[in-house]
Amino acid sequence: MTGRTPAHFTADDYRARMERAVRAAGDAGLAGLLVAPGPDLVWLTGYAPPAATERLTLLLLTPDRDPVLVVPALEAPDAAAAAGAPALTLRDWTDGKDPYAATTALLDTGGRYGVSDNAWALHLLRLQKALPDSSYASLTEALPMLRAVKDAAELELMAAAGAAADATYEEIRKVPFAGRRESEVGADLAGLLRRFGHSQVDFTIVASGPNGANPHHEVGDRVIEHGDMIVLDFGGLKDGYGSDTSRTVHVGEPTDEERRVHDLVREAQEAGFRAVRPGVACQEVDRAARAVIADAGYGEYFIHRTGHGIGVTTHEPPYMIEGEEQPLVPGMCFSVEPGVYLPGRFGVRIEDIVTVTEDGGRRLNDTTRELVIVD
Repeated sequence: MTGRTPAHFTADDYRARMERAVRAAGDAGLAGLLVAPGPDLVWLTGYAPPAATERLTLLLLTPDRDPVLVVPALEAPDAAAAAGAPALTLRDWTDGKDPYAATTALLDTGGRYGVSDNAWALHLLRLQKALPDSSYASLTEALPMLRAVKDAAELELMAAAGAAADATYEEIRKVPFAGRRESEVGADLAGLLRRFGHSQVDFTIVASGPNGANPHHEVGDRVIEHGDMIVLDFGGLKDGYGSDTSRTVHVGEPTDEERRVHDLVREAQEAGFRAVRPGVACQEVDRAARAVIADAGYGEYFIHRTGHGIGVTTHEPPYMIEGEEQPLVPGMCFSVEPGVYLPGRFGVRIEDIVTVTEDGGRRLNDTTRELVIVD
């Protein structure tokens, strides 16, 4: 285990988040926010409803009243037990009643609202029907940075998730690779993530030999062979916050070219990390890493963005990609993960989660970035 004690967020923490969200909505010209079950609702209230349901559950955040959570009556006890419940008003509804009438009565008939991306179309269409002059924008479009800047307690949880992923890598290096299927090693990775405290495993990429040239190969039935380069990319949620790390290992001694490409990606990853500092545009991290690979003649084989944000989900804004001019802010967390993918031959990716500090960046993954030889 990592030895860290998870932070426990209080009603005051959730109240502050909801107040911040209302201010951000106003700054974006929105009348308020409508937050459906999913990561935004968990982050704002600490409430994660039961499995997806057709019954309307919606958090209403507007500047003219305290937060209101519309919730089915049969789920109201669970909502009332959430850590953020003291910071909001619960308004429950029973089967056979119209939840949309109760909801729209709290909204501006001609308002423009931000809506969480995973809201059901069924619910949004019913709201639009009841309020034909209203309009809506996705939260990713309207408030992409809402969850991007983490506070001290969140950073502690991010660091603990990163440490758990590092512990997983240290252990997976010890297992046999040659003669086993990718899926078997992937199962080992998932088991180790859970052993080190993850409650949710989001992905376990084990891409051996030519499969390594596919960045999202995940796992398959291919039997790993001596001489294979293997991209390992794995992560999930620990205490509600994400991990995501990639390392590339080799079964037996690599060729000179394999070692050269790995060293190139390691140099590019270091360049991307060194570009991190407050005020720098996200795209500059991508440019720094990409320039190293392009200058070495492998630019056409770096086929994805350099990074993505991470927090209560493993992929979220901001994105380290050309054209993203959002400035880096202390507390942002994101991946730096350049790669080179040679079709039909092999691939290499090296990834750390990085957080922006007051004067630069700090890695949340600390395992070796050298090419590791496995059996």
